[in-house]
Amino acid sequence: MAEQSRSPQDRAEEPSDGGSRPGRRRFLGYLLAAPTLAVAVDWAAGAADPPQAQAAVPSLPQPEDLFDLGDLQNLAAAPTAGLIAVRVNTDGTAYFAVPRAEVGQGMTTAIAMMVAEELDLPMDKVSVALADARPELLMNQLTGGSNSMRSMYIPVRTAAAIARQRLVDTAAAQWGVPASELTTRGGVVTGPGGRAADYGSLTAAAASAQTVAVTARLKPSSEFAVLGTPQNRIDAYDIVTGRKQFGMDMQVPNAKPTMVARPPTINGTVVSVNNADTVRAMPGVTDVAAITHGVAVRAETFGQCIDAIQVLDVTWGPGTVDGESDATVESKLRAAQLPMTVPPLLTESIDAEFTFAFASNSPLEPDNAIADVRSDSAEIWASLKVPIVAQEEIAKQLGLPVDAVKVHVIQGGGSFGRHLFHDVAAEAAETSQKMGKPVRLSWSRTDNFRQGRTHPMCISRVRATYALGNVISYEQRHTSVQTDFGHGLGEMITATAAHLPVAGNLSFAETIFELTQSSPYDFGITTQLLNEVPLQFNTGSMRNIYSPNVVCAQELVVDRLAEKMGKDPVQFRREFLKDQRLLAVLDKAAEAGGWGRAMPAGIAQGIGLHAEYRGAAAALVEIDCTPETVNRPIRDGVSGPRVTKALIVVDAGFAINPRGLEAQMIGGMQDGIALALTSSLHIENGIPLEGSWDDYFYTREWNSPLDLQVIVMPNTSDNPSGAGELGVAPSFAAVACAYARATGTMPTRFPINHGTLGFVPLPLEPSTPQSPTDGLDQTF
Repeated sequence: MAEQSRSPQDRAEEPSDGGSRPGRRRFLGYLLAAPTLAVAVDWAAGAADPPQAQAAVPSLPQPEDLFDLGDLQNLAAAPTAGLIAVRVNTDGTAYFAVPRAEVGQGMTTAIAMMVAEELDLPMDKVSVALADARPELLMNQLTGGSNSMRSMYIPVRTAAAIARQRLVDTAAAQWGVPASELTTRGGVVTGPGGRAADYGSLTAAAASAQTVAVTARLKPSSEFAVLGTPQNRIDAYDIVTGRKQFGMDMQVPNAKPTMVARPPTINGTVVSVNNADTVRAMPGVTDVAAITHGVAVRAETFGQCIDAIQVLDVTWGPGTVDGESDATVESKLRAAQLPMTVPPLLTESIDAEFTFAFASNSPLEPDNAIADVRSDSAEIWASLKVPIVAQEEIAKQLGLPVDAVKVHVIQGGGSFGRHLFHDVAAEAAETSQKMGKPVRLSWSRTDNFRQGRTHPMCISRVRATYALGNVISYEQRHTSVQTDFGHGLGEMITATAAHLPVAGNLSFAETIFELTQSSPYDFGITTQLLNEVPLQFNTGSMRNIYSPNVVCAQELVVDRLAEKMGKDPVQFRREFLKDQRLLAVLDKAAEAGGWGRAMPAGIAQGIGLHAEYRGAAAALVEIDCTPETVNRPIRDGVSGPRVTKALIVVDAGFAINPRGLEAQMIGGMQDGIALALTSSLHIENGIPLEGSWDDYFYTREWNSPLDLQVIVMPNTSDNPSGAGELGVAPSFAAVACAYARATGTMPTRFPINHGTLGFVPLPLEPSTPQSPTDGLDQTF
């Protein structure tokens, strides 16, 4: 076809020199030595071009604009990308063991779409499983930073494309016709004269006796039949019918239920177990063992484990943050704040400070793991986002060689970053080793909230100076309880340090902060800095790491700037945005959300923007802060304002599965509402008071919008951006900005209802309360 009639992607996918060597869109892979067709791929990703500033007082690019966390992850994964493989079986199906974790985000469905597209195979003939820990993958088996699609999109498609071409070449050789005369559809190769062969009949002949380097040309988007189309999850039927197997459903022979009695402070230790023999004599109990941070009980049922926890008498040693409370932590954060550097001398300024409470990383499914540790080997089953690190550290803990420890990755019922850490699997391994028996260990929900991972409390200070209709400087100083990055991201940073556009002496946390945070506005001199306070809480990379807090503070100040300059918040943003994608999603949100409509007193709109992971999103919400809504009675809860209408507009580069992307954005909005209004941990005497989902007010029906819309923008790239966490920050900011406009007061402490407890805390001992028998009485 003529050059002018082809899309940019079509032109980009042509060979660079007529086909004699790999061009820009030709990719190197390998035919692996195997009995049936197996294909691997060699690939490295490139960073996106930085946006160009246009404003009168432009800001210099920040590190995240040039090279972000996803680029780092792609760079670290590239050396071993050739070790993943797509396999075609003799029954005509395809199989791929993905080296990432599925925790409900729909990643396995997107991977199946990639394989189906490039293989010309129906979706129901593609099987995707989670790979066991594979040490040879090095940095290529870490799930986090919204990077799975960015890192896997080209390698998986390339492996599938090579497999398809190999099948075509095999059929061509058998029939004695040119491969160019053959076509593929629905898992069948068709040739002249109506000859046809299904993939299964060709795969053995297509297999290679030795590893051979080959190249493949990927389909241009104009030929896509699967990618970019809305698809249901491949496991949807199993989920809604209860057949889906999560970690807590796993059954391993002789692995009996096991639970742990825990200390009344975070990370407390066992001094003595004062009635172990009495507990061992209880019905069903088989074993009692002191472990690092508790006393493990193994029994015939989980109910019997809970019964035993009620009577265990343990003398506890100190924890790591005994005596700490919200007030003491906040005082230490304030004392550690970094100074601002731009004085408001010849300009006007806005100075603001925002405090964000601890938040829980607890997923819906209680933490669980199965461990079978023997004298010379061990086998672990758990939901793990960094299984290689888990394997290495558990092997060291057990005193075994790494290759003697087999780690299976199981689908988890949510994560919120929790499964980046393998402490539950390590605890199960320690328990199994001490008892000499396999264990099926489960934390209670109270364990999850009180001893699990949390997003750290932090304070974000902002100073913006402005004059003559321009913003001259924007400074943000983010001070946080330290975030634990001991789950693999730290090693990844070390391995790629020479390629990072940030100072070489930064800590892991500071490096991640610089690679994830940037202001999208031309606000002149712009600096965003992180400082941490080394308190030994069990913290983690909760969904979106720093962005929800940083962006919430930023967008509230942007609204204040607009007010000071006498401009509408949307128009103000339009004038200062650097990124054309953000401008497009902003305009679409304002149009579709009816920005600027007249509203009654106490009801208002708010808007928030965020660009990260090479994607862009705008959230627009309407909030009801009228007295009748704020003061409505909610049993065992705090009502407060309600978001009545919400809209997210997202540009995800290339939307692999628009339906899955919509679900991700809906989840991000619910997260944002929770963080802004209701959900937080209250720390008292070294431990959270929250002991269940009943106490932790994640977004409930009483404060969730009945009208929630997601608009997926037309594709702006050939490749997907990260999207799993993209919707949280703009949603949080939009709700905060709406609240400020509805009440006439800018909120400075989050969540807004943190000051009201709203529940009666469970006792600290026993650490897991007895199972309730009046569940129906508690429903409403």
